Amino acid sequence: MRYACAAFLLAICLFAGHVSAQIQTPRAVTEHLERGNKKLLQGDLDGAIFELSRAIDLSLPLDRNRSASRTPRSNSFMNPGDDATGITLIDPVIADAYTSRGLARYRRGDVTSAMLDWDRAITINPGLAVAYLNRGCGHYVEGDNAAALNDWSRALKINPRMADAYSNRGALLQGVGKTEEALADLNRAIELDPKNPNPYIHRGHAWIDKLDAQRAIADFDKALALNPTMAWAYQGRGTAKMFQSNFDSAISDFSQALELDPTIVNAHMNRGLAQLLQGKDNEAQKDFDQALILKPEMRGELSRRIKVAEQIRAAKH
Repeated sequence: MRYACAAFLLAICLFAGHVSAQIQTPRAVTEHLERGNKKLLQGDLDGAIFELSRAIDLSLPLDRNRSASRTPRSNSFMNPGDDATGITLIDPVIADAYTSRGLARYRRGDVTSAMLDWDRAITINPGLAVAYLNRGCGHYVEGDNAAALNDWSRALKINPRMADAYSNRGALLQGVGKTEEALADLNRAIELDPKNPNPYIHRGHAWIDKLDAQRAIADFDKALALNPTMAWAYQGRGTAKMFQSNFDSAISDFSQALELDPTIVNAHMNRGLAQLLQGKDNEAQKDFDQALILKPEMRGELSRRIKVAEQIRAAKH
């Protein structure tokens, strides 16, 4: 039987590097941008949005209604409420501010506003790879896989060494069944950034798709060696152990995953299936019930998996 194993750990980045002011960039703009980035790194999302908005606002002309008089280097939108199509040529520093503010808004759950900020950043500076990386994550969250793939591919054209873009693209390709293409991207991500646990987790799931439990477990082990708090690594390793019929160890991994993140539906479902195969029907039902509380629409899939598990158990007896 096949066990649920999907995981997608988006890599999304803050604009990196010291802000280098352009000739026409007021010092106050770069100071607010630097403070906003610092607050974002510290997890102060409200403070980051405030500082980054100040950087953006200070870059606009005082008289926003005099659009006809703006110079080609004006840091302005034709209308502050317009989308990115209304931008004139703008100091590239402001693209960094939009990129960072988009990330802060994304982390607050405001994907719509984040996407607007990344659109603006890309319009101002079409060569800003991190803005494409982040916007790709927004497209993925919105369910537009094609647009996400396009943005991550665009990021890689600009910066062929962007490991996070390879990791994200590889994970999405794995999720849609393009395992060989996924492995190529994930191998490259690991080559570029071997200390990042995310691509190991994604590659582990790709190995599961190829029914290679041993390689999958090795990748999940590596991810956990890099970060022992990766709940999805425990979930993935437990899934691989299920393929080896190592149910006790699989249950231990699913339990560890749920201790770190009780909302992982697949961990509840898979732990329930492992317990069902062991004849622990009451414990299994508790996990199935919790899985349905978290994701009611999976009832049909869960019923099919339970039926297969019961058939396997009956055959053993």
